[in-house]
Amino acid sequence: MEWYLKVIRDNYANFNGRARRQEFWMFTLFNVIASGLIYMIGSIIGIGQTLQSLYSLAVLVPSIAVGVRRLHDIGKPGTWMLLLFFLVIGWIWLIILFIQEGQIGTNQYGPNPKEFNNNSGRPNNMSGNPIS
Repeated sequence: MEWYLKVIRDNYANFNGRARRQEFWMFTLFNVIASGLIYMIGSIIGIGQTLQSLYSLAVLVPSIAVGVRRLHDIGKPGTWMLLLFFLVIGWIWLIILFIQEGQIGTNQYGPNPKEFNNNSGRPNNMSGNPIS
Protein backbone atom coordinates (compact mmCIF):
# COMPACT_ATOMS: atom_id res chain seq x y z
CA MET A 1 0.00 0.00 0.00
CA GLU A 2 2.97 2.29 0.73
CA TRP A 3 4.09 2.12 -2.92
CA TYR A 4 0.59 2.87 -4.22
CA LEU A 5 0.28 5.93 -1.99
CA LYS A 6 3.78 7.09 -2.92
CA VAL A 7 2.84 7.16 -6.60
CA ILE A 8 -0.54 8.82 -5.98
CA ARG A 9 0.59 11.32 -3.35
CA ASP A 10 4.22 12.13 -4.14
CA ASN A 11 4.58 11.41 -7.86
CA TYR A 12 1.07 11.95 -9.27
CA ALA A 13 2.26 13.57 -12.52
CA ASN A 14 6.02 13.16 -12.17
CA PHE A 15 7.43 11.91 -15.48
CA ASN A 16 11.05 12.55 -14.49
CA GLY A 17 13.45 10.22 -12.74
CA ARG A 18 13.32 6.48 -12.30
CA ALA A 19 10.97 3.97 -10.68
CA ARG A 20 12.08 0.61 -9.30
CA ARG A 21 10.36 -2.59 -10.35
CA GLN A 22 8.91 -2.85 -6.87
CA GLU A 23 7.33 0.62 -7.06
CA PHE A 24 5.82 -0.09 -10.49
CA TRP A 25 4.50 -3.58 -9.77
CA MET A 26 3.17 -2.78 -6.28
CA PHE A 27 1.34 0.25 -7.70
CA THR A 28 -0.06 -1.94 -10.48
CA LEU A 29 -1.16 -4.66 -8.03
CA PHE A 30 -2.96 -2.25 -5.70
CA ASN A 31 -4.45 -0.41 -8.68
CA VAL A 32 -5.98 -3.66 -10.01
CA ILE A 33 -7.26 -4.61 -6.54
CA ALA A 34 -8.75 -1.15 -5.95
CA SER A 35 -10.36 -1.14 -9.38
CA GLY A 36 -11.96 -4.53 -8.74
CA LEU A 37 -13.23 -3.52 -5.31
CA ILE A 38 -14.63 -0.25 -6.63
CA TYR A 39 -16.40 -2.11 -9.42
CA MET A 40 -17.89 -4.66 -6.98
CA ILE A 41 -19.06 -1.97 -4.57
CA GLY A 42 -20.46 0.05 -7.45
CA SER A 43 -22.27 -3.02 -8.81
CA ILE A 44 -23.96 -3.52 -5.46
CA ILE A 45 -25.32 0.03 -5.54
CA GLY A 46 -26.02 -0.09 -9.28
CA ILE A 47 -23.30 2.18 -10.68
CA GLY A 48 -20.40 -0.27 -11.04
CA GLN A 49 -19.19 0.66 -14.51
CA THR A 50 -19.53 4.40 -13.91
CA LEU A 51 -17.69 4.31 -10.58
CA GLN A 52 -14.93 2.10 -11.99
CA SER A 53 -14.55 4.39 -15.02
CA LEU A 54 -14.19 7.43 -12.76
CA TYR A 55 -11.52 5.65 -10.74
CA SER A 56 -9.67 4.62 -13.92
CA LEU A 57 -9.74 8.21 -15.13
CA ALA A 58 -8.43 9.45 -11.76
CA VAL A 59 -5.40 7.11 -11.84
CA LEU A 60 -4.66 7.44 -15.56
CA VAL A 61 -1.98 10.12 -15.17
CA PRO A 62 -0.11 8.45 -12.27
CA SER A 63 -0.28 5.09 -14.10
CA ILE A 64 1.34 6.57 -17.18
CA ALA A 65 3.86 8.50 -15.05
CA VAL A 66 5.03 5.43 -13.11
CA GLY A 67 5.28 3.51 -16.39
CA VAL A 68 7.44 6.24 -17.91
CA ARG A 69 9.67 6.32 -14.82
CA ARG A 70 9.95 2.51 -14.98
CA LEU A 71 11.11 2.75 -18.59
CA HIS A 72 13.62 5.40 -17.53
CA ASP A 73 15.01 2.95 -14.95
CA ILE A 74 15.98 0.53 -17.73
CA GLY A 75 17.36 3.35 -19.89
CA LYS A 76 14.45 3.65 -22.34
CA PRO A 77 12.65 6.90 -23.21
CA GLY A 78 9.14 7.41 -21.89
CA THR A 79 7.77 7.64 -25.41
CA TRP A 80 8.00 3.85 -25.50
CA MET A 81 4.72 3.91 -23.54
CA LEU A 82 3.14 4.54 -26.96
CA LEU A 83 3.64 0.80 -27.54
CA LEU A 84 0.33 0.44 -25.68
CA PHE A 85 -1.38 1.43 -28.92
CA PHE A 86 0.01 -1.67 -30.66
CA LEU A 87 -2.44 -3.85 -28.73
CA VAL A 88 -1.19 -7.38 -28.06
CA ILE A 89 2.40 -7.06 -29.33
CA GLY A 90 2.92 -3.67 -27.67
CA TRP A 91 1.50 -4.83 -24.34
CA ILE A 92 3.66 -7.96 -24.33
CA TRP A 93 6.80 -5.99 -25.19
CA LEU A 94 6.10 -3.41 -22.45
CA ILE A 95 5.56 -6.16 -19.87
CA ILE A 96 8.91 -7.66 -20.88
CA LEU A 97 10.54 -4.24 -20.46
CA PHE A 98 8.83 -3.60 -17.10
CA ILE A 99 10.13 -6.93 -15.76
CA GLN A 100 13.76 -6.13 -16.55
CA GLU A 101 16.26 -5.12 -13.87
CA GLY A 102 17.01 -1.40 -13.81
CA GLN A 103 20.36 -0.08 -14.99
CA ILE A 104 23.05 -0.08 -12.32
CA GLY A 105 24.32 3.34 -11.34
CA THR A 106 23.22 6.68 -12.70
CA ASN A 107 21.82 6.87 -16.21
CA GLN A 108 20.60 9.85 -18.26
CA TYR A 109 17.34 9.89 -16.26
CA GLY A 110 18.89 10.08 -12.80
CA PRO A 111 20.44 8.00 -10.03
CA ASN A 112 19.49 4.38 -9.44
CA PRO A 113 16.59 4.41 -6.96
CA LYS A 114 17.93 1.19 -5.41
CA GLU A 115 21.18 2.90 -4.50
CA PHE A 116 19.85 6.18 -3.13
CA ASN A 117 17.11 7.08 -0.71
CA ASN A 118 15.14 9.82 -2.50
CA ASN A 119 14.21 11.51 0.77
CA SER A 120 17.67 11.90 2.28
CA GLY A 121 19.98 11.42 -0.69
CA ARG A 122 21.96 8.90 1.39
CA PRO A 123 23.08 5.59 -0.07
CA ASN A 124 20.89 2.58 0.69
CA ASN A 125 21.68 -1.07 1.08
CA MET A 126 19.68 -3.43 -1.14
CA SER A 127 16.90 -3.85 1.45
CA GLY A 128 15.96 -0.20 1.10
CA ASN A 129 17.07 0.76 4.61
CA PRO A 130 19.55 3.65 4.91
CA ILE A 131 23.12 2.62 5.66
CA SER A 132 24.21 3.93 9.02
